[in-house]
Amino acid sequence: MQCPSTNFFRYNTTLCACNPGYLYNTTDNSCSPTTSGADDNFLVGSGVDYSINIPANLFSFDTIKKFTQSQAVFLEATLVLLVSWLVFCFFVRFGKVGDGTTPWFQIRWWISRMDVSFATRHWLDDQKVVKKRKTELGGTFSVASWILFIGLFAALLYQIISMRTVEVHSVIATNAPDLASFHNDMEFNITTISTMTCSNLQGLATLVTGSPGFIDYRTAPLSTFVKFSCQNTSKGPTVTLKCNDCQLLRDNLYISWQFTDLPNSPAMAVGFEFKLTATDPRHKKHVSFVTGALKNGSTNSAKFVTYRGSDPNILQFNLFPRIYRTKHDLKLIQPLFHDFLPGSSHSDTNQLQESLQKPADGLVNMTLYVNYISAYIVEVDNQSTLGPVGFLADLGGLYCVSIGIFFYLLVQFEYRFKRFRNEDSVMRGIRNRRKAQERWNKLRKYVTFTWGHGILPLEDAAFVEKACCECFAVPKRRKQTRTDHICLNTKATTQSEKVVHDVNCKEENNKNGSIHSNNVDIPQHDIPLPPSLEIMHGSEIKIEDIHKNLKILYDYNLMLREKLASTRSTIQALTSKASVTSSSDQRHQ
Repeated sequence: MQCPSTNFFRYNTTLCACNPGYLYNTTDNSCSPTTSGADDNFLVGSGVDYSINIPANLFSFDTIKKFTQSQAVFLEATLVLLVSWLVFCFFVRFGKVGDGTTPWFQIRWWISRMDVSFATRHWLDDQKVVKKRKTELGGTFSVASWILFIGLFAALLYQIISMRTVEVHSVIATNAPDLASFHNDMEFNITTISTMTCSNLQGLATLVTGSPGFIDYRTAPLSTFVKFSCQNTSKGPTVTLKCNDCQLLRDNLYISWQFTDLPNSPAMAVGFEFKLTATDPRHKKHVSFVTGALKNGSTNSAKFVTYRGSDPNILQFNLFPRIYRTKHDLKLIQPLFHDFLPGSSHSDTNQLQESLQKPADGLVNMTLYVNYISAYIVEVDNQSTLGPVGFLADLGGLYCVSIGIFFYLLVQFEYRFKRFRNEDSVMRGIRNRRKAQERWNKLRKYVTFTWGHGILPLEDAAFVEKACCECFAVPKRRKQTRTDHICLNTKATTQSEKVVHDVNCKEENNKNGSIHSNNVDIPQHDIPLPPSLEIMHGSEIKIEDIHKNLKILYDYNLMLREKLASTRSTIQALTSKASVTSSSDQRHQ
C-alpha cells in the first residue's frame, strides 16, 4: 500500500499501515476510521410474518406507522378537531339571525339540522308529549360526539392493526426422532473487515464437534458436512459455509480458520460482519436469519482497535429448532447471535507497530462456535389479541362514552339556561315566516302574470311584519269588481256545453254593452274555470293520463289566448265608437 497523508505509521522502515481502528481506502489513498454506526445493530428475522396479507400498493401499514408513530397522534388530531368545532359553534351564536335571510341564520339553522343524536333527548317539562326537537345546541354536541367517536375508533383500529396477534412460545423436551425431522438449508457468511484478501486465508478444513476434553469430542473434515468458499468483497474476504438439507445431531460445532501475513498485505482487521440464514426446503418463502456487525465500540471498550495476534476471535451463535403450528407445522431453525469474544487486539499505535514487526503475531485467528439447543423444541403459535365479540364490545363502549359525555353537557346547559329549552321553536318560527313570505310573493307574481294587475288586493306593510298566522290577514280596503259582465261556468262539463255557454255569455254581454254604451263600459268576456284534471285515486298514475291532462291544459291555454285577442278587439272598437259619439254630440249642441 502507498502511504496516505494522515492517520498512518511506518514499520519495517519502508512499509506503511493505518492507525488502530483505521481502514485503508484504496480509492482516495487515505485511512478512514471504522466506527460503530446504524449497521452495527443486530437484526433477527423469524421467517414467519403474521401481518395481514394486503397488497403493499393498496395499503402499507408501515408507511402509515412511520407518520403516526403511536395512538397519541390520532388522539391529538381528534382533540384539535373537536375544540375547533366547539369554538366555531360558540362564535356563530353571536351572529344576528334577523328575519332569517342572514348568513348567520343559515349556518345556525344547518347546525341545528345536524342534531341526530339528541333530537328527542332535550329538556322536557312534566306531563308533556315527547316530540322530536332539533336545536342548535343539540346539533353542536351531536357533531362533537361523532368527532370524538371517530377519533377513538381510529385509535382503536391502529391498536388492533399494530398489536393484532401475540406469539405464544411453548418449550417441549425433544428426542432423537424429533430432531431428525428438522431438514434446513443453512448458510453462514463471516466477513473480516480489512484490506486482506482470500489469499491470506489458511486452515479452513476441519470441523470439531462436542466439547473439548469430553467424551463426545470429535474432529472431522469440514467438506463432509458443509461446502465452504471464500470471496473477496469491498469490505474484505467473506468466508461462506453452506449446508443443504442439514441434520444437526451435535450440540456444539467449532470451525476455525486464520488469516496470515503476506508480502505487502499484513494480517490485521478492524471488525467483522456476519449473516446466518436457515430455510425450509419445502417452504422457500420462510427464511429465518440473524445479521449484524462487530466494529469499534462493539466490545466493552469504545477505543479504536485493530485485531491481530494469536488469540482467537470467537463468534458464538445459538440455533433454536422451532415448530410453527399455524404454518402447517413448519419446522425452521432460528439462528441467534449469542456472544463475541475478542481475540488479540491493539489500540496503541506503538503496540501495533511492534506486532507488525513480529512474525509470530502475523495472523488473525477466527473461530465460529455454533451451539445447537437440541434438548428442547420451541413451539410457536399465534393468538389474536381481540376477537369479534371483544371488538364490538370496545366499539360499543367508545360510542356510549362519546354520546354520554355530550349528553351530560346538553342536560346541564338546558337545565341552567332556560333560553336553550325553546330555541328550536324560535328558529323554526323565523324560518316558517320567511318561507311563508317567499311563497306568498311567488303566488302574487303568478296571479299578476296570469290575470294581470288588480286581481289581488293591495297589501298593507303592517300585516306582512306580523306573526305567521296573522301575516296573511285580509285588508279592509278591497277593490270592487263588477260581476255583471263576468260569466263563470261552474256546471259545464263537456266541450259542447262550454260552447253553448260561451254563446249565451256573449249575447248577454252584448246586451249589457248596449245598455252601458253611453257610459263607455268595457264588456267583459266569459272566463271559464280551469279544467279539472282526471286523476284516478287509489291507482298508479299512467303516462297516458299525464299526456291527456297536458293536452287539456294546452287547449285551455289556447282558449284563453283567443279570449284575450277578442277582448282587445272589442275594447278598440268601443273606444273608437265612444270617440265618434262624443264628437257627434258636440256638433248637435
